[in-house]
Amino acid sequence: MRFDKVFLIGFMGCGKSTFGKKLAEQLNWDFVDLDDYIEKQEGASIPLIFKNKGEAYFRSLESKAVEESSRWEKTVISTGGGTPCFNDNIISINNIGLSIYIKLSPEVLKSRLEGEKAKRPLIANLSDTELLSFIEAKLAERSDDYSKSEIVFEYTNEKEASFVESLKLKLA
Repeated sequence: MRFDKVFLIGFMGCGKSTFGKKLAEQLNWDFVDLDDYIEKQEGASIPLIFKNKGEAYFRSLESKAVEESSRWEKTVISTGGGTPCFNDNIISINNIGLSIYIKLSPEVLKSRLEGEKAKRPLIANLSDTELLSFIEAKLAERSDDYSKSEIVFEYTNEKEASFVESLKLKLA
């Protein structure tokens, strides 16, 4: 393979961490969830970082983590939903490794996120009706950055195993 890092990008709830772990396992690579990495480095949860230091500070931590990932080898990296959209991170990501955008419809994302609002600061205070509008607006806002991924994988209702197999074929 021509790379030793794969970055999974996409909106929150699209399955980056779930599929990233399975892909890493099948490739016999390491897996890093960038949000978990940031929480460990900061000693605080993402919601707490947002609350105490604000989004701009968090976005600077994401950029630093992307930069640090350039030293990792044979790693599948699950980014936060906004990671590629700030501080030219998508350019850095594409320079460091292979980027794969996991694309889902706003309706599927809404159904996945309805029960997870408390863990996600950007949607924590939205009603279910507001959630769909938020997702549609954010996807429109982020589409330019997401579409700069080297691979756009339109995920429908495939089983996880077939999704991972499809990705492995694309990576070969």
